[in-house]
Amino acid sequence: MLSPSVIPGCARALRREIIARNRRLAEEGALTSVSSYGPDQVVVYAASEDGKTNGNFFPASYKAILDFPQWRKRLTKVHTGRRNLPRHETSTWRELDACTSSDALLMNIFCHPRALAEGKLHRLMTIDVSARPEFGMRVAAPLANGHRDRTEIDMRFGDLLVEAKLTEADFQCCRADLIERYRDFNKVFETDELPRCNELYVSYQLLRSVLAAHASKQRFCVIADARRPDLREQWFAVMQCIRSSDLRLRCQVLTWQELSATLPAPLQRWLEEKYGIFAPDSEPQMDASEWYW
Repeated sequence: MLSPSVIPGCARALRREIIARNRRLAEEGALTSVSSYGPDQVVVYAASEDGKTNGNFFPASYKAILDFPQWRKRLTKVHTGRRNLPRHETSTWRELDACTSSDALLMNIFCHPRALAEGKLHRLMTIDVSARPEFGMRVAAPLANGHRDRTEIDMRFGDLLVEAKLTEADFQCCRADLIERYRDFNKVFETDELPRCNELYVSYQLLRSVLAAHASKQRFCVIADARRPDLREQWFAVMQCIRSSDLRLRCQVLTWQELSATLPAPLQRWLEEKYGIFAPDSEPQMDASEWYW
């Protein structure tokens, strides 16, 4: 078990590395971007004048996103921290413009035409080859009062619900009454063993997603970076509290690095430069600590 003092350090170190990599890429490639105010100075990209490219997206992935209305709609999500960004003369800053966006990383991979056409992603995730990923989907879990809670998940791919993480600190916390209002909460989990912090349940996003997977008889996967052992341990702590062995087997974890191994070489190289994501059998070009300046 990781020390609590280590957990924020994992997220902070990865965040610093990705920001440094993107600052260098933006400068060397003369990409349209700004840095947010504050100590982190997150690199946030703007679309080109003709709207056909964006420095935060691999060109082939971005073209596919623009060509498919349901994917393109995901791009319009407004940046919650836009007040910490310089005013943009042509449009509102969007959440997926930020270099640390896990949603943007997800779409860069799963919207790439060759990545989908080759079927390697489908096989890795045990998905029917005809399935097309859907982003920002609402899934429902029944509440004790007879209503249904509709929570958003990052992606649905066939029968697989996906929660994607990159530099986020954790899976959020919640008050006990918010999670205990779900009808199947006590049926699905060994509730006395679930991780808590004082009076709060931790990993609220995971608990809701498992409940949604249970209600819809689907599977659930967390995708995180191999450099985030803290997130992996938080997920395992929830998984071991799932009562049903069948539901537990329908839950899994994958890393961006494992996904990278299935991707076309040009996209792999782009992920290496932009995020420091190297496939398990490849070697980093430089030590990650060199990006912390």
